[in-house]
Amino acid sequence: MKILIINCGSSSLKYELFTMPKERSLIKGAIEHIAEKGTKIKDHYSGLKMILSRVGEVDAVGHRLVHGGEKFQKPVLIDKEVISKIRACSKLAPLHNPANLEGIIAARRLLGEGISQVAVFDTAFYSHLPDFAYIYGLPYEFYQRLGIRRYGFHGTSHEYIARKSSAVLKQPLRKLKIITCHLGNGCSITAIKGGRAIDTSMGFTPLEGLIMGTRCGDIDPAIITYLVRDRGWRIEKVDNILNKQSGLKGISGISNDMRQLQRKVKEGNRRAKLAIDIFIYRIRKYIGAYLAILGGCDALIFTAGIGEHQRGIRRRICSRLFSHLKTKPRILVIPTREELMIAHKTYQLVYGDR
Repeated sequence: MKILIINCGSSSLKYELFTMPKERSLIKGAIEHIAEKGTKIKDHYSGLKMILSRVGEVDAVGHRLVHGGEKFQKPVLIDKEVISKIRACSKLAPLHNPANLEGIIAARRLLGEGISQVAVFDTAFYSHLPDFAYIYGLPYEFYQRLGIRRYGFHGTSHEYIARKSSAVLKQPLRKLKIITCHLGNGCSITAIKGGRAIDTSMGFTPLEGLIMGTRCGDIDPAIITYLVRDRGWRIEKVDNILNKQSGLKGISGISNDMRQLQRKVKEGNRRAKLAIDIFIYRIRKYIGAYLAILGGCDALIFTAGIGEHQRGIRRRICSRLFSHLKTKPRILVIPTREELMIAHKTYQLVYGDR
């Protein structure tokens, strides 16, 4: 069966076509700068139409959805009711879900309702977090009425590498305690016990947790009220700074690209070194916390751009990290394949019972 995987961003459309269950990738690519000035691709519908002309006929489509809230705890076949619920979740992910929805609507228009389409949610992997891990120290009604809680993100990536680690370690996933580190421009760490996530660094939004490329990660929330109330900054400006001007980019004043920062460190740039030091320090803190709640771990796994390709960063993160443990965990590097994970889930949902 040919399954097309679609991942729509606000101005991009990534795709990959698989034959399943053989897991063979036939074609992949991306269209960038959708609807931007000077581009020929005016919207996601036009972009997807071009992609379908390249890939030919498909048997099913899998869509990556960033946020499913508490409404979606597993992949679902897309229909009008599902679309309505996804739209309702958009208030929780205003930068992501509307773009994801555009891809779904475009695909239904172009392929018709005869082709099964599946929504796979990044947040679904965290649907079984214990309540004491996802409830914030706010009035409980904020969770009840407003849905404010830890949701977690990068779930498809963390789930994929967790499953792959089982094969590498030659142990059933249900017996393993692992810590997975997705380190790219966006970064998150997840504690996984018996195949289920029990805690994760990202929270209500992908802003919480680690220092990232342009995101600040954990900060004292009173900083925001100080900037708005005492300094008179508009909330839109603060939001932009926290999400797009902070992290490695903000600390270094140079770039969010780890490779460029490392070159600057060799040239003696102090702030580039400081940005990397803070990045590593925050990761080590989270790993230490997750070792505590797991009671040790069998493997520490790295994935994504920095996690897979920056050996020096991995070495610094792991240096003397497990010296207090009698049994040292395995250190693994597993390339993430989120699209393949989505293809698996799509195939299982559409054809699993046949």
